Amino acid sequence: MTVSERAYELATAAAQAAADKKAQDIVIIDVGDQLAITDAFLLAAAPNERQVLAIVDAIEERLLELPEKAKPVRREGERAGRWVLLDYVDVVVHVQHTEEREFYALDRLWKDCPTIPFVDRDLVDAESGTGSAAAAE
Repeated sequence: MTVSERAYELATAAAQAAADKKAQDIVIIDVGDQLAITDAFLLAAAPNERQVLAIVDAIEERLLELPEKAKPVRREGERAGRWVLLDYVDVVVHVQHTEEREFYALDRLWKDCPTIPFVDRDLVDAESGTGSAAAAE
């Protein structure tokens, strides 16, 4: 894995924020060996523009809450809400409408790069019995 600790922290925090807003197909790709401009890409999808924008807002809020606050240096695509890019230098976040995610298939473009494991903490809590499903029993 070639990502820095900072890139890993940003990517996993952003991925969890996206998961908390019900993002789909969340993938973190280690592109550090292929690109000099960033260490990782975070890809996430949503079925409509409103949810894309909600996911983007959640990611920005979460990364501002980190001990070393992170603000994007560049933001693109917010007006249309179909593909929003947030550039945090160490990590570039792509939140796409499901149709754009399927059409552009960024994960396929970067298939030679390793992925960084991410598991939604809510899924882990549910499987271990500490989530709301266990409380309902």
